[in-house]
Amino acid sequence: MGKIQSYEDLDVYQKLLGLHLEVHTLSLTFPKFELFELGSQIRRSSNSAPANIAEGWNNKHTNIYIEGINRAQGEINETKHHLMVAFKKKYLSEERYHDFKNTYDSCGKMLTVLKRALEDFKRSSQGPNTQHQKPRT
Repeated sequence: MGKIQSYEDLDVYQKLLGLHLEVHTLSLTFPKFELFELGSQIRRSSNSAPANIAEGWNNKHTNIYIEGINRAQGEINETKHHLMVAFKKKYLSEERYHDFKNTYDSCGKMLTVLKRALEDFKRSSQGPNTQHQKPRT
């Protein structure tokens, strides 16, 4: 793994961005009446997960970065819910649904590891208001 200089270098960001693009394409195959209902919801939540990582990246306060990771995890859960609804409505196959779900689960675990690393780093810092460089895991 090379040096991480940007959120774009994070494996979890890259995976979530790729998932968003796949989910976006999938949503455009939904019936016309779903394009602005379920389709819009799933496009927004799948895009919001990597966007929250990007938004929190350069913040000087670790707590705000951790909050961005928490929001990204929430968006992952929302996207998994929308995917389950799409599966139940027969807009995607069981195999594709499980592939998406498993990949999102993997990204959630990656975010948990990143969050723990940030929390450990925060605990090891000199004080609660100290500004410091965050670990780039």
